[in-house]
Amino acid sequence: MKLIHASAFVVQVNSNYLKLKAGYLFPEISRRVKAFSLDTPHADLIRLGIGDVTEPLPLACRTAMKQAIDEMGTDSGFHGYGPEQGYEWLRESIATFDYKSRGCAIGADEIFISDGSKCDSSNILDILGESNRIAVTDPVYPVYVDSNVMAGRTGVANESGRYEGLTYLPINAANNFQAQIPQDPVDLIYLCFPNNPTGAIATKDHLASWVSYARKNDALILFDAAYEAFIQNEKLPHSIYEIDGAHECAIEFRSFSKNAGFTGTRCAFTVIPKNLRGKTLINEQVNLWDLWNRRQSTKFNGVSYIIQRGAEAVYSKEGQIQIKALVNFYMENAAIIRSSLSDAGFSIYGGQHAPYVWIKAPEQMSSWEFFDLLLEKANIVGTPGSGFGASGEGYFRLSAFNSRENVEKAMKRIECL
Repeated sequence: MKLIHASAFVVQVNSNYLKLKAGYLFPEISRRVKAFSLDTPHADLIRLGIGDVTEPLPLACRTAMKQAIDEMGTDSGFHGYGPEQGYEWLRESIATFDYKSRGCAIGADEIFISDGSKCDSSNILDILGESNRIAVTDPVYPVYVDSNVMAGRTGVANESGRYEGLTYLPINAANNFQAQIPQDPVDLIYLCFPNNPTGAIATKDHLASWVSYARKNDALILFDAAYEAFIQNEKLPHSIYEIDGAHECAIEFRSFSKNAGFTGTRCAFTVIPKNLRGKTLINEQVNLWDLWNRRQSTKFNGVSYIIQRGAEAVYSKEGQIQIKALVNFYMENAAIIRSSLSDAGFSIYGGQHAPYVWIKAPEQMSSWEFFDLLLEKANIVGTPGSGFGASGEGYFRLSAFNSRENVEKAMKRIECL
């Protein structure tokens, strides 16, 4: 990073950003792909890297959005600023279909509509103290780590890329990609299941062990369930709140991005139970719902009325059918990737309850070396496992978010390597 002589500045910067020595994973991928494309302009690139959806928005959602636009053109149907927490009709639908249907006692007033789980999982740090001891899985969705670095909650990174002040919980084939309870106490625990990037799942027993730990140690679980719609076995938990006691120790993030294709329209939600407590430096108990509500009311103006009407349509009869078809389409892509790579001799994980397949790179090849090989020899863009953490070195992630034609074409290219 280029530094300019101090005399050129008046305003002090947030120097924590300077700890992020390596570029954020996905911009770095974009940089390498751009360089390759400039050198090889006629290459037919197939992008199976960033987890962006490719199929059109469901008809039910599009229809609802169009109707909402027409409403906005009338005196009686026009909507200005909406409630920062989200419209009640959307929150009621979420509470009924996503939680009460699975036996979770989550009320509409405990749901906050937002423009993305990525945003919320970062913004949640606004209401949490800086002295919390933080645990993340390794490999991990980079946002969990980088947002803590930016907020000044870590030290510098070591040679492997791990930051001082964070407790890393390795997940790998040896432990079936299940995060193990740490020996040293922690206060804040990031869990993501179905897991990004490995595609692993968590059983009720596994989540119950974390809930038990959190309750005994006054810890808080930040549970990312953005991929819950891809779970194929109904015996597996879709929500942390299916576990007894989770209301006392967990916040859950969910999104319409992957199940309903809202990556470009932006709508998600965060659940904060009203009986969830934190404590001040002098050990006074504070309601986290109140803090988050205050934060959102101050820093967020809410998701647009039009988009929220589109999200509400997800829970209509037609919407549920169309969402299921979308999820099935991507999971069929994942099955093709799994089968093809297995036949080609790769060791593979995930892809059964998540849209990601986690691949062991060929012997003696690093994650980025395998990235370059696929890019240059097969014109396929994937995601290096090392970009998700030190324990991801030697692994690689492929996404099932693409057309059937591209997925099948990509697999044939890999088979020919």
